[in-house]
Amino acid sequence: MRLSRYFLPVLKENPAEAQIVSHRYMLRAGMIKQASAGIYSWLPMGFKVLRKLEQIVHEEQIRAGHIPMLMPTLQSADLWRESGRYDDYGQEMLRIKDRHDRDMLYGPTNEELITDIFRSHVGSYKDLPLTLYHIQWKFRDEVRPRFGVMRGREFYMKDGYNFDLTKEDALHAYNRHLVSYLRTYERMGLQAIPMRADGGPIGGDYTHEFLVLAETGESEVFYDSEITDLKFGDREIDYDSVDACQAVLEEFTSRYARTDETHDEALFSQIPEERRRSARGIEVGQIFYFGTKYSAPMGAVVVNEKGERVPVHMGSHGIGVSRLVGAIIEASHDDKGIIWPEGVTPFHCGIVNLKQGDDEADAACEAIYASLTALGLEPLYDDRNERAGGKFASMDLIGLPWRITVGPRGLKNGVVELTSRRTGESEELPPEQAIARIAQIYGKAQA
Repeated sequence: MRLSRYFLPVLKENPAEAQIVSHRYMLRAGMIKQASAGIYSWLPMGFKVLRKLEQIVHEEQIRAGHIPMLMPTLQSADLWRESGRYDDYGQEMLRIKDRHDRDMLYGPTNEELITDIFRSHVGSYKDLPLTLYHIQWKFRDEVRPRFGVMRGREFYMKDGYNFDLTKEDALHAYNRHLVSYLRTYERMGLQAIPMRADGGPIGGDYTHEFLVLAETGESEVFYDSEITDLKFGDREIDYDSVDACQAVLEEFTSRYARTDETHDEALFSQIPEERRRSARGIEVGQIFYFGTKYSAPMGAVVVNEKGERVPVHMGSHGIGVSRLVGAIIEASHDDKGIIWPEGVTPFHCGIVNLKQGDDEADAACEAIYASLTALGLEPLYDDRNERAGGKFASMDLIGLPWRITVGPRGLKNGVVELTSRRTGESEELPPEQAIARIAQIYGKAQA
């Protein structure tokens, strides 16, 4: 993409309404625009990041054996009355009447709808286990929406639902989701710590939230510092293996890590004092096992091996895809702007032409742009006729991990400058070596 043809409405000043870093930088970098309180339009660069996160979520869910689908945003209130949640959910639910005076709602979550789909089509234990998921817009009418996409009213969320014959099978599904979430967040450049949490309006005795540590987090968290040394890495996992998934759960949840709702001071005090930590955290996902909470009242039953009709055991598992954009920025930024991890960056590399209109500089930039594009990479070429300082400031603000700077002086010596956004370190290299380095970073083989 050439910046002269792209829609990137960068703001020079900090917006007055933005209280936290991610909200400020998303507005300034032209990623979002507020449509009304807690509701945002996703502008092209913000949309690119959102789609990259969505793709990672899809890949890891499918890797774990979960099946994608899509449910609507509007749901019938009758389903929620069956489960008993319609009146209990409170004012966060946006209730609507259609033209025929039927009660509808804008879905804040989908337990009822997926249970209805399941009970309509599955009747035998032979069809289990089954996990279905989708990524869809949700709405919760927050009293005070704030912090941009971190606490909006409309948000983009992956929610998945497992159906199993027994509690043991459902707890394996729980563990399988925990493993897939660890992989998902690490691919996004995040350390998301699973913490024992409260079930809230969704319910369930088993639940963990995944939290990213950040000063602006809405939750107070307490944890053993040893947990921050854990990494899932590139290990392979057999998702069908009960023992393998259980081992990962034990590895990542055996140390103390709890949100303030479930914090136990007596247990916390048993940790060596030098390892006790309290901090703020941003919730980016949650997994639940809630047994037959929905299947029993809604009649989601199967016939087991003995010929008995039994309600299935269920769990639900969510990842806040749109919220993750803000969480990544909160965890990865400096005073100049965003610093995107390579796995989620909207463009793989920025190209800055220091002297637009200079034949040699223009030709070199075009050649670098063409070479990176041919490798399947997406560079952002700043071909505007702007001062160099303004170009650098824009690149720092939007946070691309790597920048190639091209100017007449360097080209006389046969080099361009390759700069890391994260470290600020620069290196002069021949153009072809700079291209090879970028290709290597992103795992692209050169022809």
